[in-house]
Amino acid sequence: MVGLFYIYLPMSWQIPTQIEQDIIAGKAKYQTFQTGNGGQSILPVPPNSYAVIFGYDFSPAGGGLGISQNYVDFNFLTPGDMRFFETQQISFYTGTDFFPFIHHVDISHVLLEIVGGIRIVYFVDNTPISRQVYITSTNDVTITHGLILNALPATTGNIPVTSRTPGFLTYGGSPQLIQAQTNYGPAGTPLQFMQPSPKDFQDFALGLLPGNPDNQAFATPDVTNGLKEANAHLLAIGGDTFTQAAAANYYLCLHYALYSKTIPEQRG
Repeated sequence: MVGLFYIYLPMSWQIPTQIEQDIIAGKAKYQTFQTGNGGQSILPVPPNSYAVIFGYDFSPAGGGLGISQNYVDFNFLTPGDMRFFETQQISFYTGTDFFPFIHHVDISHVLLEIVGGIRIVYFVDNTPISRQVYITSTNDVTITHGLILNALPATTGNIPVTSRTPGFLTYGGSPQLIQAQTNYGPAGTPLQFMQPSPKDFQDFALGLLPGNPDNQAFATPDVTNGLKEANAHLLAIGGDTFTQAAAANYYLCLHYALYSKTIPEQRG
């Protein structure tokens, strides 16, 4: 077998200095929370305590799956089957705050020697992705993972020159049609990601503000476009053989500090 391989060094995270000092001093306890397979998990936070999540390691779903250049090998997967794995979302909900993170996942390839020639095989690169975050919660933290296939354009337009979009430095005054509204979620009631901003949307000559606007991009549950639960997608394209394959499932390991006291009013 001959192959083309890539070496990927993921972005690392570090324990924040103050948290490290608190752990050393016995004011906090370092803990991990590892989840995977199913797309809905809850990190429990005990009463009279609070958690500070400062990093995570994310192994994307879709590992061990692949398609050949003629799409007939590897369990008869199609490009459409694979595309769902190319964009994956993790989100954290604390009961008061919501933190979504969207990751693009690389589709790599190798060259295989076969009888009569060489075949290209494409596969999902599930190399772990490490991220540093800072999420504080006195409540249980709801964790959601899913796959995204489409982000549907809804409105495009020219961005006028304003105090926030000056000419030449931004798209203000540009003749280009800028995507200003993107639908995430099921048809009929999608989340509307608004650009430049849902604030004073009409100031940018983009019409009336839709009924479900938001100022950041994240997908909501939708089996057609995403957010689609990874295990459900694995079941649809490969049955139990895929859902039971550890490499095909996602895994997420949170790194956090647990403080056994009420959260201080001032946290820096």
